[in-house]
Amino acid sequence: MPFAIDCAPPFLKVRFAEPQRTLGWSLLHPGFAVVSDIVWVEVRNSDLGPSTDPKAFLRARLREADLPDALGFMTSRDIRRHLSCRRRVDAVEAACLTTVGLSNGERVGSRKMCASHVGTINTLVHVSVPLTDGAMVEAISIVAEARTAAIVDSRRVEQGAAITGTGTDCIVVASACGDAPLDCAGLHTAVGEAIGGAVYDATRTGAEQWDRDIRHLGLSPTPAFT
Repeated sequence: MPFAIDCAPPFLKVRFAEPQRTLGWSLLHPGFAVVSDIVWVEVRNSDLGPSTDPKAFLRARLREADLPDALGFMTSRDIRRHLSCRRRVDAVEAACLTTVGLSNGERVGSRKMCASHVGTINTLVHVSVPLTDGAMVEAISIVAEARTAAIVDSRRVEQGAAITGTGTDCIVVASACGDAPLDCAGLHTAVGEAIGGAVYDATRTGAEQWDRDIRHLGLSPTPAFT
């Protein structure tokens, strides 16, 4: 992998050898940023009550991890169940690290008025080549498309419509800093193919793993929308 991974619950830490450009909607580093560390923080439903400030909570946990400047994700998924996949196309490699929880499942355009559980899909994708701002935006759309395709393909829906994600999903794309960045990252490009393949494989495996874990507990996977 292009980054080091250290999983020691409640933290899943990712460290790059050099700072990377990122784009995403994480709580503490939304939009474009430059970071060296990314941290998943495992939480329980009781940690995030109605009166809890999620940004303050996350900042406190990152200080506890001794990484106060890290980009942070929060999830109630067992972080030991993280998945990673790599895909190389031509001279480009994409690496995806994700945690997949579906208890907060949603279908795009048909939101639930309340969610009874905290569950999310947190996706980090690293691209081995520099990307322009526009290509980063295009790349994040490919990540979302691949994630949704994997979730839909993993569900065996007999009635209604499959969920397409969760209400608290977060995606972050990271790319190397450098000269001569690529300005396209669509489905017709090597970058887009590598991203899509890595994200699809990791997310589908994670969704199927989630279903097995839930059934092992004697519960039903997230139902379809009707």
